[in-house]
Amino acid sequence: MSLKEPGSVSLQLLLLTVIVSAIPGIQKLTITPDHGTTINISSTKAKGCSVCTGSGNSQQCRTSLLLKNNTSVLLEFKCPKPEDVFRVEVVQNIECSTSLCSSHIIQADLGSLPLLEFPRRFTWNVKAFGPKAFKLDFTETGLKQINPSEDCPEKHTYILQIYTTKGNIVVGKYCRVGDIINAQILNQGSFSLDVPAGQKLQRGQFHVSPGEEIKSLAKISLTLPKGTSSLDLLSPNYPDSFPDNNVMEWYFRVPENHKASVQFLNLTQPQCLKNTAVEYKLSSTRGKRTSVWNLNNVLQELKEGSFFVSLSNCEMDRRRALSPGLSLNLRVSSRSNLPVTCKVDPSETEGLDLYIHNLRPDSECEMKMNSKTMRNITVTSNSQLSFQGCSPGDVQVTARRVIVCSHLKDCQKALYLQVPVLPSCIPASLSSVTWILRPPQHGSVQITSPTGYLKRDLPEQPCNDSFIIEMAEEDGHPIGRFCPQGAIQKVLIHTNVSVTWRASMGIEGQKYGFAAAFENKISEKYIFYVSPLGDTPIFVASPGWPVGMKDYSTISWIVTVPEKKEALLKFFNQSRPKCSEHHATIVVQRIGKHEEDYSRREDEEAKSEITVPESFYFNMSNCKPERRDFGIIIKITLQKRKNFVFTVILSVVAVLLAVLVTVLVVVCIVIRKKKKELSHQVSIYNSGDANFLPGQNGLPNSEPDSESHVYASIDDTLVYTHLLKKGADKGIYDAYQSFKGHKDSQSPVVSQESYDGNQEVNEPHQFSSQGPPLPSRPLSHIQPLMGNEIYPLDNQSEEEGSPNLGPCSEEGGGN
Repeated sequence: MSLKEPGSVSLQLLLLTVIVSAIPGIQKLTITPDHGTTINISSTKAKGCSVCTGSGNSQQCRTSLLLKNNTSVLLEFKCPKPEDVFRVEVVQNIECSTSLCSSHIIQADLGSLPLLEFPRRFTWNVKAFGPKAFKLDFTETGLKQINPSEDCPEKHTYILQIYTTKGNIVVGKYCRVGDIINAQILNQGSFSLDVPAGQKLQRGQFHVSPGEEIKSLAKISLTLPKGTSSLDLLSPNYPDSFPDNNVMEWYFRVPENHKASVQFLNLTQPQCLKNTAVEYKLSSTRGKRTSVWNLNNVLQELKEGSFFVSLSNCEMDRRRALSPGLSLNLRVSSRSNLPVTCKVDPSETEGLDLYIHNLRPDSECEMKMNSKTMRNITVTSNSQLSFQGCSPGDVQVTARRVIVCSHLKDCQKALYLQVPVLPSCIPASLSSVTWILRPPQHGSVQITSPTGYLKRDLPEQPCNDSFIIEMAEEDGHPIGRFCPQGAIQKVLIHTNVSVTWRASMGIEGQKYGFAAAFENKISEKYIFYVSPLGDTPIFVASPGWPVGMKDYSTISWIVTVPEKKEALLKFFNQSRPKCSEHHATIVVQRIGKHEEDYSRREDEEAKSEITVPESFYFNMSNCKPERRDFGIIIKITLQKRKNFVFTVILSVVAVLLAVLVTVLVVVCIVIRKKKKELSHQVSIYNSGDANFLPGQNGLPNSEPDSESHVYASIDDTLVYTHLLKKGADKGIYDAYQSFKGHKDSQSPVVSQESYDGNQEVNEPHQFSSQGPPLPSRPLSHIQPLMGNEIYPLDNQSEEEGSPNLGPCSEEGGGN
């Protein structure tokens, strides 16, 4: 069947008509899937955005949507950046009969410009007509298997899966350009291509055809190149376990006059219900011999010719919780039997000194430099190298470089430390590269990873990547092992430090490296900058763990906590020393705060966990221990700030109270102004039984020659209550009885009958400057008076005597 046959259904025929609205926070798309394709739009977050169909009252919104049947649908994303929330998967189904398949895998991305901003997965589901497998042909470009935690340089990552009744099995993750030429999958499976947001899809195609009748889940075929080569393959579901009672096959085509070897790396073996079941089989196509070896035989030397490897798992004992299952890294190396000459240019090795060691002097491997047989070679500028009969298992290649900074102002501040690419004539790839960084006396070294944050390799979060970065002080005291996919932004170290990149898989060095810089002196010996993301816990540990910290050394972790989040810190494996000098301390302090959130010495009982609501420092300072080490592992988990809603409520209440107080002050001012606009009213002491109306009509003239009945000043807090409103309604006021005696020598006596605490009187307009000073009283004038009398204070000033009634009293109250 031709790849260009019109009847084949392909993703190239996917039609998309797009309408983008300019409404802020809303994006509208009209999408029309082609016949035979399905578009699945799903949310990667629990909340935050929805995708809607329809309009008006009939509009329906949800967090996922399935589009098919060649029907145009208007989509409306209700959030500012839907590409950060949604993932798009374009699916096509392919069925294979005994002789042909309905379609081929054709990569096309025509007409989907707005979907370019979404993370996309293109998936081809393939089903074979049993008991045959279906076959995917990669001959045109080849594929190379990578570690699950890695990404491809061109940002196009392929995933091959097997569908079984017990669940999906991931055969592997791959990049373009490699030695894998085809793959056969039993019954049914899928081939997917992941493309990140903003990345255009590369055009390409892979042939799909009916395969063989295989006995294994999958069979991968590879062609090894001429010369010295090495490649790595991983067991299905790596680093998790290969399924029970299943078989995986690899077939290797070896060039003439070449030999190959197989090596088992990163091996974990399961607990089996039967005695033995994990086996490795080798069969030579020439000799048609089959050998069975146990996986404990780490290295297997092969003869010339093509061969296959079959990996069989047992029925595992699932009752044992600690049983790790079966997983391994299969490294296959090949070499020519003829002498291979090689010349290395040191200018192309990033200034590194290159060392080549023959690990197996009793093997057939023979190494020469400038025609002289040597077991250990240090490559120089004039080195002419020769290798014969050497496989990657025979040879170890390492590199080293020393970088010294004597004066900070004279040093190159930014250094990119890159793993070099060695010529293919060298039998093995680089196994490790070490940089020795020596800052000035009052300087430090900063280390970052340009390809992403680092994580600490610990039992709680082991590294399963293709390489490890080891940091240590130059004297050999370890700092820690690190790998990608973590939360450590950068590391600052105030001492000479060695940084070693160590490969665990046969990878190409030019994709890896990190940055170093010489900086000013820091306050601690080590400072780690940590930025946790999401809800996934991260682990950090004291330098060198499980080895203790050095005497008098200090370390700080500066942890960034996002808004509306708090950090939960749990402490594991705490070891407290017995100090001979000073103290070993742990301090947690929020950034920008003076008080400490947590502080403990080695002789104090430590907590097992604490919660910190903001970004913080975590500091450890060691003493000089008499015995035991000082070390700890810290688990950091981000969670929603528990009191965040309560804080918001308090803030709102505080704002409302402030507004209310402002309104009350304004009301009081308005009331005062209205009082002044009213008619002037006075209250007069009445010496007789006659009543009079208050106002501007003057005083009664019953005693024109005596002013003993007139008060120069009257305490309004004792006499006057709700004036203005109710006082006017009563009309007649009789505040006091006749005054008995001289006003300068005796206070007025107020009878119980004439004073009622609930009586309503009017406020006086003005008082005479003569008379007794006013006593201090409580604010409430309705409180009963002591003995129904007003006591004068001879030495009280007018200011002291004035009662403070506050900004505004109750309705109708006097001032």
